[in-house]
Amino acid sequence: MSIRDMAAVLRRRWYVMASLTLLGLVAGLHLYRSVPVEYQSESSVALLDSTAVAELAPTFGNPISNAGGSLVVTADVLIRTLSGADAARALHGLGVTDPYAVGFAANTSGPMLTLSVTGTDRAKVLQETNVLTSFAGEQLNALQTAAGVQPAYFVQTAPVVLPQTPVPLLKSRYQQVLGVMILGTTAGFTLSFVTDGVLAARRRRRAAAESAREVAGETGTPAPRRSRRAALRVARERLHERRRGRSLDAAALLTGYLALALFIPSNLTLPGLGGVGTPANAFALLCLLWYLATWLTGRIRPVPGTRLPRIVMLLLALAVLGSYLANATRGSSHKEVLGADRGLIGLLVWVSLVVLVTAGIHDRPRLDVLLRRMVVMGTVVAAIGFYDFFTATNIADKISIPGLQSSVPQIATLDRGSFTRPRSTTAQPLEFGGMLAILLPFAVQQAFDPVRRHLARWRRWAPVVLMGGALPLTVSRTSIIGALLVVLVMVPRWKPERRWAAIGLLGASVAAFKVIIPGLIGTITALFASFLSNGDSSTQARTVKYGAIVPYLEQRPLFGRGFGTFTPNLYFFTDNQYMLTLAEMGLVGVAVLLVLFFTGIHQGGAIRRLARTESDRELGQAFFASAVVSLVISATFDSLSFPMFAGMFFLTIAAGGSYLGFIRRSAPKPRTAESPCPPVPATPSRVPVP
Repeated sequence: MSIRDMAAVLRRRWYVMASLTLLGLVAGLHLYRSVPVEYQSESSVALLDSTAVAELAPTFGNPISNAGGSLVVTADVLIRTLSGADAARALHGLGVTDPYAVGFAANTSGPMLTLSVTGTDRAKVLQETNVLTSFAGEQLNALQTAAGVQPAYFVQTAPVVLPQTPVPLLKSRYQQVLGVMILGTTAGFTLSFVTDGVLAARRRRRAAAESAREVAGETGTPAPRRSRRAALRVARERLHERRRGRSLDAAALLTGYLALALFIPSNLTLPGLGGVGTPANAFALLCLLWYLATWLTGRIRPVPGTRLPRIVMLLLALAVLGSYLANATRGSSHKEVLGADRGLIGLLVWVSLVVLVTAGIHDRPRLDVLLRRMVVMGTVVAAIGFYDFFTATNIADKISIPGLQSSVPQIATLDRGSFTRPRSTTAQPLEFGGMLAILLPFAVQQAFDPVRRHLARWRRWAPVVLMGGALPLTVSRTSIIGALLVVLVMVPRWKPERRWAAIGLLGASVAAFKVIIPGLIGTITALFASFLSNGDSSTQARTVKYGAIVPYLEQRPLFGRGFGTFTPNLYFFTDNQYMLTLAEMGLVGVAVLLVLFFTGIHQGGAIRRLARTESDRELGQAFFASAVVSLVISATFDSLSFPMFAGMFFLTIAAGGSYLGFIRRSAPKPRTAESPCPPVPATPSRVPVP
């Protein structure tokens, strides 16, 4: 369905669209007038060493001169204590009944806390902020008393910013009103196409019944005027479809998504939406509306044999909704509620990608085109990474788009050893390497594809060289592990001559890196050596964080604390998608995540087994390798938290299910007792020559 067709439907069903849009507008105005304005007051306190400690070096009597170091840990303990259920009950007894939040002060590295209270009564909010500020100091003294610390060595709290006059939170109010209005408009849009589809189906049934009666000769009278009019309208619609040719399809829309996802830096987002508010994600949601409109009007139907990815996405959606309800029942903070809402938006984006690929692409050539475009655009991203590495800069920092803001403040150039780690248009070098690692198998498959033998050799092998060459430039274990997995999964399945040639080229590539970029191979080798000897600080930090996840899992083992709520500014970085899923979605979420990864592996293996050509077998092996890479490297960083990696991952999972459906439908039917002979291909009938 094209944009012109959608506009025609909205014009025909204007009464549905106008009525529900007006209803949403009225509901938004009612919400604006009836919901009271919320006010927020903040204060800041700093932790200072005791006078007894300050008399020692290096402070020499000045407690402020030692306001860092181990006191950051003390501040973290105090934050967790004030955020606990016992502290909430104690504050409720002191009159703090409105929601409050405690956390580290923004843009600080020392032990400085920000305390805030949000409520509808301005005077009460100010009073509650004063109580919360005093309670923080009392709670810190109680913790030290319970630990047996002598009063002379107590860490003290010093107010840095006194409780401020409460300010109205008009932004959240406007967001609620805008959300209601968007809901009304979306409902009007959807019901317009539902109404048009129902009426069109009724017209078609009436015309078909009338035609059947005329053919059967049940009546000798001409067809009623209304039925003839309906039949003529159906005929005009079919003629219009025939003349229009190929309309806007899912492959074209997904190409637009790929361009937005890969060429706009993933840290640039729409204001107020956080990391999920990228232009690519917003476009994917609009594409989902397009598919719903096309499906409701009966112009598109899901492709047979592609149900598996959609079933797995249904399981993922149920797990996310379960964690959302778990978050709603535990009295979470305002930031966690916003994180859970953003998690639902991210889920809708992933569902949109899977539905568009598996149910919206009906021709295999269009799916081939989409996969080739994905590889070509990924090659451009890899080329930008080369520029970043050799110029020791980040080209994405120079990109500024009006209306977008960075969701990751103060992204700096990351170094390891003497090398700059490129990130191209991604948010982090790990995302850059992980995204290239899951696209590299398809670049290799397309380079060997006999269908593309007519192209120049450099055009076929440039994506492989650029993607594979960019992986070591990230100076990351994740990238090297991804590249090794691609080699270990794909190379053993090749014929001996190709296999030995590939091994020789890999050895030559390592030698070339040692000559062209001295020290790079040694730095990467040292990374793995320190990892194996447990002497790497980052590995030790990850191990400590794994143990810190256990208390959160014990609190809510099944559905976790809520998808999208375990953010670093509230808790800590996990650097492991499985650990992050344990905290956010519990054991159910980890099980569904594993099902998702193994679905990709199963689809690749099934394509390889059912394929009748060598090209399709290699395509199945590429899907298999990509899914294995995703399974393994997700243990090295929180992969699905990065929008570009997550988008490419769900696109490959959906494409694997779609290819499997095409191959299953083209496979010969098995022999049975009734038909023991293989099917004979039909031959075209010859027209006798007069």
